[in-house]
Amino acid sequence: MGLGGISIWQLLIVLAIIVLIFGTKKLRGMGGDIGGAVKGFKKAMSDDTATEQEKSEQIQQSEKSTVQDSTTTEKAKENDKA
Repeated sequence: MGLGGISIWQLLIVLAIIVLIFGTKKLRGMGGDIGGAVKGFKKAMSDDTATEQEKSEQIQQSEKSTVQDSTTTEKAKENDKA
């Protein structure tokens, strides 16, 4: 028994029919296209992850600078009062 009740011989017959209909050259081209699409998808996912990390780092830096600015402003106000 193969996948879902389909025997290995039935799969081989279907594969042979597909090769006869499309030809090996076209199947090879389709395989290359699918491989390129998968590589592009993986690259986009890794680029997206890197972009998210950069954004979170920028947010953290801006939060730190905001805290420092507010501390400096408070100190300046205290000096003005004195």
